[in-house]
Amino acid sequence: MGSVAAETASGGVTIDFGSHFAASELFTQIFSEGMALVEEAADYLDGEGRAALRALDRTSSLTYASESMRLTTRLMQLASWLLLQRAVKEGELSKEDARREKQRINLKDIGGSSDTETVAELPDGLQNLIRRSLHLHQRVLKLDRMIYDHRPQTRPQQSPVNEQMMLLRQAFGR
Repeated sequence: MGSVAAETASGGVTIDFGSHFAASELFTQIFSEGMALVEEAADYLDGEGRAALRALDRTSSLTYASESMRLTTRLMQLASWLLLQRAVKEGELSKEDARREKQRINLKDIGGSSDTETVAELPDGLQNLIRRSLHLHQRVLKLDRMIYDHRPQTRPQQSPVNEQMMLLRQAFGR
């Protein structure tokens, strides 16, 4: 994953986001949100969702089954990713081991249904879980790219304006 901070040719400092992310408050928040969503979805699908399914017509019940499976798959992949990051945070896995394990997690093929009309006919509880899981999915995809894509973020050492002001002060002796 690279170093935490390294000098670049342009004088900036390269920061490895992944080294800091797992220990951050943002990770703790996303981890808690993701695990709570997994639990909430399981409770819904085993309880209220099961009752709502019985009230649907045949076409809607097939859509419900398909979308609930898609939801469950998405949440399990997201939970796997979050647990992997937590294992790195707690020192149970090295960053390189996590990178290898991450190859088993498929974050790309777990998006939402393209049939928004049919999904709109599903019970509100399921629609809410789908919407929230898709939002979490987008956030995790963004974080995953920041951690694993080897595109370091460069932070300039000093503002160009400040640099020019310093040169002026030196030139005029102030």
